[in-house]
Amino acid sequence: MPGPQVAVLNTVSRLIPIGKLFVALAFLGMGVEHFVFQEFITGRAPAWPASLPGKTIWAYGSGAAIVGAGLTLLVGKKGRPLVMLAGILILLWALLRHVPIVATDTLFAGSWTRAGKALMLFGGAFAVAATLPAENGRRKSTLLTLINRSDEYIVLGRICLGIFLVISGVQHFIFTKFVVTLIPAWFPGNATWWAWFAGGALLAGGIGLLVPRTAAPAALLSGLMVFSWFWIVHIPRTFVSVSDGIAVFEALAVSGIAFVVAGFLFARRRGLELDGGTSQWARPFRVARYARGVDPV
Repeated sequence: MPGPQVAVLNTVSRLIPIGKLFVALAFLGMGVEHFVFQEFITGRAPAWPASLPGKTIWAYGSGAAIVGAGLTLLVGKKGRPLVMLAGILILLWALLRHVPIVATDTLFAGSWTRAGKALMLFGGAFAVAATLPAENGRRKSTLLTLINRSDEYIVLGRICLGIFLVISGVQHFIFTKFVVTLIPAWFPGNATWWAWFAGGALLAGGIGLLVPRTAAPAALLSGLMVFSWFWIVHIPRTFVSVSDGIAVFEALAVSGIAFVVAGFLFARRRGLELDGGTSQWARPFRVARYARGVDPV
């Protein structure tokens, strides 16, 4: 196998497990916050209807499901349905409930941020689930086939993440004064310029993710960028407010989803196939074409 191809394979084989670890930790953190705040935290769902009973039960039950998805991703052996269930919960209880609020709110207002985060986590859950080993069944069924899809869920995660980054990028220019307050005082340079730079980078990353030809590098670079912000911006602000305590896990999720998407797309570009039957993520891909002496590049 040519030297450069070994390097590519090694990079690809690390991106997915790293990304999956980040999303697992993010789900564990947000799931625990369901119990702490007795709300559906994941995806910033609108407040529980005051006239509807069962708020605490729902917060605990949904929190347990999100924590379960996080634990499944940490183990990495089986559990596509549980991770997909987390995505469905985010879709039904957060994203869809955000839609009427966004529709009646000002363009790119705060409601767009919350809806964008729900969209990102919904698509990201399915994208990460696609990297888990396939589910087995005695008989093939439509449901089993649906659960075991991979490329389609990566596309879903890519598009959802791209849309969220575009929304966030635009908001950096609209709400520059607020973004400036998030930049640490010790950070060198003009804070306003950094806010604009970050907005431009988010827009570039989001648009890049939406274009198939540029999606892989855009996902990798966006993941690295947001992971740097995780340390520079979000970790120091974890206990500043409830929102900041949630945002630290959301940033980790964004970075993790981006790495998973990047790893999968880079592999596909080189003719590599995800081994859905393995649970050994140190070598998550089989190089089938190399076995026949074919250079896939």
